[in-house]
Amino acid sequence: MEGTILKKLVIIGASGHGKVIADIAEKNGYSDIVFLDDNASVQECAGFPVVGRVSEADERDGDKIVAIGNAKIRESIQERINNVVTLIHPAAVISRRVTLGSGTVVMAGAIINSDVVIGKGCIINTGASVDHDCKVGNYSHISVGAHVAGTVNIGVRTWIGAGATISNNLRICDNCIIGAGAVVIKDICKSGTYIGVPIKEI
Repeated sequence: MEGTILKKLVIIGASGHGKVIADIAEKNGYSDIVFLDDNASVQECAGFPVVGRVSEADERDGDKIVAIGNAKIRESIQERINNVVTLIHPAAVISRRVTLGSGTVVMAGAIINSDVVIGKGCIINTGASVDHDCKVGNYSHISVGAHVAGTVNIGVRTWIGAGATISNNLRICDNCIIGAGAVVIKDICKSGTYIGVPIKEI
């Protein structure tokens, strides 16, 4: 339509995670969506074109979001580009008293309750929940169906696996991996990988 301004988004990372972000972007009114990826053999993602390499991000017009699961890579890319946006699926439930950092994405069915602060570049994945008064550090990932109870402090670049449960009033330090289905009932003060019910370090 003449006079219509297209809402543009550049998604960095043409993978499964990028496909989900593209769906959320469409639901947020983006009509011009393209991907960047360093794999030259990938020509499209979720029906949208791959138009260049990751290093070209700042040369492209439009908003940007990094759709890469690896926290360190996601951080390294996001920290050097401009116009990074936050995307929220319309089927997520988010309190009016939640703070979300730039580059964070909240998937369908996620619930984030009152007075939660979520850093930049985070992933709150499908059906995950973060209850009241939690803090989630930059570039952390709360995976599909994971549940974080109230007043939990999660450090930077920490990955909470699918279906994991974090009990209330706990602290989890930076750079941790909590395995799928794990149950955390005590503070984690040492970076590492933790699995089991209750968790143990491996």
